Amino acid sequence: MARRVKNKDLVSREARRGLKARGKPYWQVIGKGLHLGYRKGKTGASWVARRYIGDQQYETVSFAVADDTEDANGVEVLDFWQAQEYARGMRPNARRSPEAYTVKDAIDAYVEYLDGKPSQKDTKTRLYAYAIPAFGDRPVASLEVDEVRAWHRRISKQGARLRTSPNAPQNYREANGDLDAIRKRQVSANRCRSLLFAALNLAWSADRVKCERVWLKVKPFRGVDIPRQQYLQAAEAERVLNACDPDFRLLVRAALETGARYQELARLRVSDFHRDSGTLHVRQSKTHKDRHIILTEDGVGFFSTISAGRARTDLLLGREWKPGHHITPWRKAVRRANLPHLPFHCLRHTWASLSVMAGVPLMVVAKNLGHADTRMVDRHYGHLAQSYVVDAIRAGAPRFGAVKSNVETIR
Repeated sequence: MARRVKNKDLVSREARRGLKARGKPYWQVIGKGLHLGYRKGKTGASWVARRYIGDQQYETVSFAVADDTEDANGVEVLDFWQAQEYARGMRPNARRSPEAYTVKDAIDAYVEYLDGKPSQKDTKTRLYAYAIPAFGDRPVASLEVDEVRAWHRRISKQGARLRTSPNAPQNYREANGDLDAIRKRQVSANRCRSLLFAALNLAWSADRVKCERVWLKVKPFRGVDIPRQQYLQAAEAERVLNACDPDFRLLVRAALETGARYQELARLRVSDFHRDSGTLHVRQSKTHKDRHIILTEDGVGFFSTISAGRARTDLLLGREWKPGHHITPWRKAVRRANLPHLPFHCLRHTWASLSVMAGVPLMVVAKNLGHADTRMVDRHYGHLAQSYVVDAIRAGAPRFGAVKSNVETIR
C-alpha cells in the first residue's frame, strides 16, 4: 500500500474552511507525476487529479465532491484520504493520436485552459450546448468546411434556448422574423463560432492535431455586433431609486455613483472607501486588476453616510449580495418605476453615458470604469461625446422653425 501523504490545509473540512474560494485547485503531490487537487468554489468543492502523461502534457480530471458540507460516503463524496486513494487508482489515458483527437477532447482541454478565468463558465455552457452535440465524437482532422458553416448558420436560425427539465428535449424560444431578434441570434452564433475555433486552434497550436485548419474558412456574420446603448436619463434613475426596496436602494445608488459592476460592488468593504481622497478601491475586477474610482461630492456623501461608525471589515453595502441576488429586486423596481425591461448592468452604462454627455473626456471615463484604453468607451459612448462635429452642426446647419406641440414630458 502506498504511503499516505498528509497536507495540513486539506486533511479535514475544518482546515479547508479557511482556504479562499478560487478556480485554480490547491495541489498536493501524492506520487511520481501525480497530484491531488482541491478546487473550492463559492457554492461547493471538488477533488481533482492531475497526472503526467508524457510530452510535457498533463491529464486533469475532476472526480468527486469534497466532504465540506456532507459526510463522505466513499462514492460520490470523498474525504481527503479517500480522494487520495481514488486518485492513485486512476489509470492515465494514453495520449490520443492526432487522427483520433476529437472535438470534445479539444473543448475539454480549452475549458481546463480557462480555469480560474471569468469566461470559463459561459464558454463551457455554450460549447457543451451547441458544439459537442454536433461534433463531439468527431476527430478534429475529419471536420469539413461545409458542415461547420451549416452548424454556424443553424444556430443563427434557432430560437434562444429555454430552461428545460432534465432528460427532456431542449426547448427553444419560437423564432420570429423581427430584424433585431435575427441580429441577436447571429451574434450568438458568432460567439459560439469564436469559442469553438479557440478550442480547435489551441489543440492545433499544441500539436494535438495535425491537419489543415479548415474551420478558419467559415466567416462570421458581419455588422451584427452593435454595442448596447441602454441607459437611464437622470429623471428615470431617480424614479428607479424611489421604487427600490430600502436595502436594494443602497446597491442601486452605489452603482449609479460609481459605474462599477455588480460583483465589484458586492465585494466592497468599509475599508475600501477613502473619504479623504474621495475614492473607492475596487480590489478585484473582471480583469483581475484593482483600481480607484473617483467619486463626486454626492458620491462621497453617500458612502460617508453608509460607512459611518462601522467596522472596517464590514460589507460596505450592509449585506452580502451573492450572484443573482439582485435580479428579482431589480425587476420589481423597474416595473414599479414604469420603465421597460433593462438589465442591472444598464446602471454602469448610465454612469458612463451621462458622464460623457456632461463633457468628461473619454480617457477619464475609461479609467474610472477600469478599461485599459478608450476603445471600448469610444465604441459604446463616443457618439455622445461633445466634439467639434457636434458644435459645427448645431451652429451652422439650417433651421426651419420650432415645431409647436401641446405634449409635455412627464417626469
